Amino acid sequence: MAAAVGVHPVMVSQWAAGVKGVPAERAADIERACEFQVRRWDLRPDDWHRIWPELIGSEGAPAIPQPHPEAA
Repeated sequence: MAAAVGVHPVMVSQWAAGVKGVPAERAADIERACEFQVRRWDLRPDDWHRIWPELIGSEGAPAIPQPHPEAA
């Protein structure tokens, strides 16, 4: 996976472990490298709809996340 998306293997390990979030610029590369078994919205569940609005309404796309009300 690391070679397919052009990063060091340690970076992929950190993404997989949740230590670091997947950068938006790598998400589509990962999606293609794994033949769409992992989707961009899986990698960026909180903001995928803002980064890739063209995916809204796509087959399998999750609902757009609702903003969390801020604590008063």
